[in-house]
Amino acid sequence: MTEHREFAEFYSASFQKLAAALYVYTGDLAEAQDVVQEAMIRALARWSTVSTYDEPAAWVRRVAWNIATSRWRRVRRGLELASRGHREEPAPGPEPDRVAIVAALSDLPTRQRQAVILHYLEDLPIAEIAAMIGVAEGTVKSWLHRARTTLADRLSELAPEEVDRV
Repeated sequence: MTEHREFAEFYSASFQKLAAALYVYTGDLAEAQDVVQEAMIRALARWSTVSTYDEPAAWVRRVAWNIATSRWRRVRRGLELASRGHREEPAPGPEPDRVAIVAALSDLPTRQRQAVILHYLEDLPIAEIAAMIGVAEGTVKSWLHRARTTLADRLSELAPEEVDRV
């Protein structure tokens, strides 16, 4: 019973933060919550092992990112086959500044977007991001630099009063 209590505490402490990061990655809150929920289910099934890790949340984060990426690939391929040239415009979010940020992030290449989310939203150090993704630290630094440059250019197109709000 103690094991279930430990997992419940872990779940309560981790779910919202992970779901928020995955929301920025996927652009869909329900999808992000589903992905994190699936990762949590997998963690519960292996809790006796996962709980011994230094950072159980890092394991769940990695699993959630992998699930999100796999789902994204399946959906993208399905849409390519179904639409063949027809592209549906995304619905804008309720707040223009958040929509602008999510849109700017969605324009970034996948690895740059992942690095930005992990570094700035999850507060992970560059070394941990590099280890998680399996690349050199210099590569992560390069992705972050390119992403910041792209985001600055994209967000500077907003009216000055909107940039201050962002």
